[in-house]
Amino acid sequence: MIAIGCDHGGLDIKNAVIEYLKENNISFTDFGCDRAESVDYPVYAYQVAKAVSSGKADRGIICCGTGIGVSMVANKVKGIRAAVVSDAFCAEMTRRHNDANILCMGGRVIDEPTAVKLADVFLNTEYEGGRHAKRVQMITDIENGNFEIKD
Repeated sequence: MIAIGCDHGGLDIKNAVIEYLKENNISFTDFGCDRAESVDYPVYAYQVAKAVSSGKADRGIICCGTGIGVSMVANKVKGIRAAVVSDAFCAEMTRRHNDANILCMGGRVIDEPTAVKLADVFLNTEYEGGRHAKRVQMITDIENGNFEIKD
């Protein structure tokens, strides 16, 4: 299941991604928002991040004006590795190398077809593990206060 949410700046691209999810029979929960009037992005980003961190959702997609604000919020939630992307290469690499579990995009940065493409790449790219697992573990160690730099 995919958790998805946005603020007013990401509404159009979120709706385009929801259509993609429906067309591809991918289950999702929409945490909002559903209007163009200004709202506070932390409310929506937090709900998506909590759904992913708790295991209620496998991955998340959050949209705002740039993707930056929602990524900052999501990355405050334990267990979240949220990445802002605006091209397919970054969408692929953040999954393949970083095991990102939340995709963040900006409705003022990319158009609807691009958002759908990035969501498709993100959702269909597997984590490679291998040499990258050590680095992902380092991220987890930092998050848990257990990181030590070894000479």
